[in-house]
Amino acid sequence: MILKKRFWYFFTLLAFLGLAIPQAIAQQTTDLTKIQVDEMSDTEVQELLNRSAEAGLSIEEFLRMAEMQGMPASEVSKLKARISTLDLGQSGTKRSGEASKRDPRKQADFDLIMDGIYQPQANFEEVDTENQIFGTSLFYQRNRRLSFEPSLNQATPDSYIIGPGDMLYVDIYGQSEQYYEATVNPDGFVLLDNIGPVSVSGKSIEEATGIIKNRVGRYYTGLNGSNPTTFLKVTLGNVRTIKVHILGEVRLPGTFTLSAFSTVFNALYAAGGPNANGTMRAIKLVRNNKTIAEIDVYELLIKGTADLEMQLQDQDVILVSPFLARAKIKGEIKRPMTFEIAPEDTFEDLLEYAGGFTDEAFKDRVAISRITGNQRSVSDVYQNQFNLFLLKGGDEITVQRILNRYSNRVQIKGAVYREGTFALSEGLTLSQLVKNAEGLRGDAYTSQASILRTKEDLSTEMIQVDLKSILDGTAQDIPLQREDVVRIASIYDINNEKYVQILGEVKRPGVYPYSRTMKVEELIIMAGGLQESANTQDIEIARRLEDADLGTLSEIIPAQVNADLSFNPDGKVLQPYDQVIVRKRANFNMQKLVAVEGQVNSPGIFAIQTSQERISDLVNRAGGLNQFAYSKGATLIRRTEFFNTESEQLRRQRNLEELRMKLMEDPNNSEAQEELLNRLFKDLPKEKNSPVDTQLAQSKKESLDQIASETPGFAVKIKETEAVAIDLEAIIKNPGSEDDLLLEEGDILSVPKLLQTVRMRGDVVYPTTLRHESNRGLKHYINGAGGFERRANRKQTYVVYANGAVKRTKGFLGIRNYPPVEPGAEVIVPTKGPRVPLRLGEIVGITTGLATLGLVISQINW
Repeated sequence: MILKKRFWYFFTLLAFLGLAIPQAIAQQTTDLTKIQVDEMSDTEVQELLNRSAEAGLSIEEFLRMAEMQGMPASEVSKLKARISTLDLGQSGTKRSGEASKRDPRKQADFDLIMDGIYQPQANFEEVDTENQIFGTSLFYQRNRRLSFEPSLNQATPDSYIIGPGDMLYVDIYGQSEQYYEATVNPDGFVLLDNIGPVSVSGKSIEEATGIIKNRVGRYYTGLNGSNPTTFLKVTLGNVRTIKVHILGEVRLPGTFTLSAFSTVFNALYAAGGPNANGTMRAIKLVRNNKTIAEIDVYELLIKGTADLEMQLQDQDVILVSPFLARAKIKGEIKRPMTFEIAPEDTFEDLLEYAGGFTDEAFKDRVAISRITGNQRSVSDVYQNQFNLFLLKGGDEITVQRILNRYSNRVQIKGAVYREGTFALSEGLTLSQLVKNAEGLRGDAYTSQASILRTKEDLSTEMIQVDLKSILDGTAQDIPLQREDVVRIASIYDINNEKYVQILGEVKRPGVYPYSRTMKVEELIIMAGGLQESANTQDIEIARRLEDADLGTLSEIIPAQVNADLSFNPDGKVLQPYDQVIVRKRANFNMQKLVAVEGQVNSPGIFAIQTSQERISDLVNRAGGLNQFAYSKGATLIRRTEFFNTESEQLRRQRNLEELRMKLMEDPNNSEAQEELLNRLFKDLPKEKNSPVDTQLAQSKKESLDQIASETPGFAVKIKETEAVAIDLEAIIKNPGSEDDLLLEEGDILSVPKLLQTVRMRGDVVYPTTLRHESNRGLKHYINGAGGFERRANRKQTYVVYANGAVKRTKGFLGIRNYPPVEPGAEVIVPTKGPRVPLRLGEIVGITTGLATLGLVISQINW
């Protein structure tokens, strides 16, 4: 991992090279997959090497890491060849007396080590998680790669054994100063200038320091004696590689090239660790044909006390034998897995390997299934035997869960202040449990309580008690048993909930809870108060009768309240289920509006003054007709019963909504206005339409739909408004006559200009609009539209006048009397229905009928 960090540090440095080196190399270093070595100059290659050296990477490390990051192998080979041709100014040994400028410690043959560590694990087989063996994930996990790679940035260990390939730094300082840098040759010697060869192979750093000091001391006398003035220090430079043989039950057996700093764990990681058949408790380290150590991986995994200082040497052998024995533990344990056990391991040791019991484990006894002969047997091991029971291979241990039951539980539910579960203490009784639950609530029903008791066979028994007598001490208290459930009912559980209802002219009609001695005024206040239309002197109370005579449904009680709902000592006291009905004042009406549009002197909206106001009155209030008015074409548009008329409550809600919006526009409202905003919609009704009006319109609509469904070819078109044909000219001449209609809310009187056209519609040759001509009859306009079509129904031709009136053609003895045509009229010529040919049966029927009729007539004459 240290090498990876140095590698990323190196490429971070390259990100800042864009201003120091040509742009081409700057782009290449950011994307190694596209680098072109042939296009790089020697200066650019040298710059890459200098930057990698600053990051602590050797040439081999740099090339290996570049390949791992996606640089093509062909380009890596070209880069390696280019580097070999450069004069890097390096030699194997520095001469004595030269200034010491040391590079960071590097690992030799780094690419060979990486082949043994980073590549093989990609092909490991998947681990069976259900029967996973403890410790296998230490060396291999598919989703996460562990590494025990030794750190090179550590102090030189005094116990480090020197071998061929190691670089040694010899520093002489004090009265005399000198510097040597030499590599141990294959014969085990280091060659020091002016000193000669010194044999150090197989020696530790401490031993090598003494040997070199003795040789150099011949030339530097200050090194020897009891008071030396010159000192010598031997440190390790670049680290050599060693060959380690990993054999036996490992995932990837073979010979691996490792760093000389490597330990047994580094080697096991390179080989993927023991396989499913390998031991983790007795891994042997063999050196010079002798077993010098036996490693127990569990010491590291369980206690963290493994000997990590034991470093490998060249040609060491790591032998992983088959596992000793294995036991499986499952159930309520923290690590339910298979563990390798040593011959002296007890269940207590296995419990430590498994991390101990879970919180819900039954710890008094465990069941161990053991192989005895050709079958299995079960042994019960109790808690005091855990450290004595020796395990054997093939043992399977099951740790059970504690029982989901209580040994001392009782429960109380219902009308107490603190329901729940309580501990069953010795001698606990029903009255004491009620005290433990902080007593009864005020609504507790004390005449009867129940105890649900569980028997030994898990059946239940219901015990009914007189709770009041027990609490008073007049009855014997009842001792409780384990799992008893005490239920104390509320008086409202056994009685119907009491309520009252208010309807009519209040702000929030509906159902409200009943309280004793409640009066009508209090119920009205709960309902938001009276509407402005309420009749305070005509209120009825409909009271339910318990034992009424047959035919009597309720008792009607009249009531009155003060208009301000102030205290009334004679106010009616309500009883449960009373219905209070507040009716509307007979003389209360909200403003009703009508409109006049068209050719009058003052068109606009008018309020109806009296219930006797007529069309003529409205025309007079509008200033009369102007000079352009066509009174014969005036139309009255009136709402039908299907019009969605606003109820008084909805209209009030809309008005208050406008008031609220006005108040919100002013950010500087007074305190009173702010309070008005807060309560403005508190009491608004939620109904959108008047229930009576809505039901009446719905009833009529259903009747029309029924008629339409029973009459073929008849369709009903529901309209919210329709035109009423009026003769405004006659109304103005004779006010108050039958033609002068009374006004209704929503009426719109429309007075058009003088019209000069006649519109032709229906089954004429050319339907069009014609100019009106005085003293011209209907025939003239029919001819102006090309005459009747072949299928025109001439007898049914009719005229629709501008005021909405309709007149049809009349006939007598073949003479047709066509209606007159006035300006703005529409002439409608309907078409005949499709001609249906007579069938043979119909012809026979007609002939037979005529013959019978003739026979009857002849008999009468005879």
